Amino acid sequence: MADSLDGTVALVTGASSGIGHATALSLAARGATVALVARRTDRLEELASTITADGGTALTITADVVDAEQARAAVARTVEELGRLDTVVNNAGVMLLGPVVDAPVEEWDRMVDLNVKGLLYVAHAALPHLLAAAEDGPRRVADLVNVSSVAGRVARNGSGVYNATKHAVGAFSEALRQEVTRRHVRVSLVEPGAVDTELASHNRDEVQETLQARFADMERLESQDIAEAVEFIVTRPRRVAVNELLVRPTEQEG
Repeated sequence: MADSLDGTVALVTGASSGIGHATALSLAARGATVALVARRTDRLEELASTITADGGTALTITADVVDAEQARAAVARTVEELGRLDTVVNNAGVMLLGPVVDAPVEEWDRMVDLNVKGLLYVAHAALPHLLAAAEDGPRRVADLVNVSSVAGRVARNGSGVYNATKHAVGAFSEALRQEVTRRHVRVSLVEPGAVDTELASHNRDEVQETLQARFADMERLESQDIAEAVEFIVTRPRRVAVNELLVRPTEQEG
């Protein structure tokens, strides 16, 4: 059936919390064997135990995809131990906001390294395996889902470099989509609006105060909402490619 992922293998980065955690659970529930990639081993092991208890199969891989070799090794280990790779969800990312003037440049480095370079490293390592899966797999199609943000569409005061990284993800995704779509590797971009995750908590105190004020009267999305969007994308029939999906809270205007 088109909506079953039985016999397939999915790799999810940033799987230790938030959207990655919820997405891994959703894909496992659909029948995929899931490789869980993140830096926090204890959280990955807890997630793997949950998946196993529900009858699924999961492999934990402690890795920091900012490092090109660790990203390549995570993909290689997935294929070596699980036998194939059909779906990649490039979810790992960081959001460090604030004015450009007098900004801590190391925050920019962290965002560019993870949001752009880490995503690129994983995609580059995974593509040969995704192309192979599309040719010889139970569904005869493979998926690369890059998790961006509404910030990849709408630039805002106070989000300049974060905007830049997410616009880069969108440009890369569309160019790659054109390159591989006739080979039945679907490249999809998911752009969440405000989601209630720990992402905002990594900001400086003064930035967190601004964010709290901005979203104080808004019901934000939950991680599961985005996981369901990813699940929808990767369970479409072979003939259907969802290229881009923007998901905002109902009350979010921009």
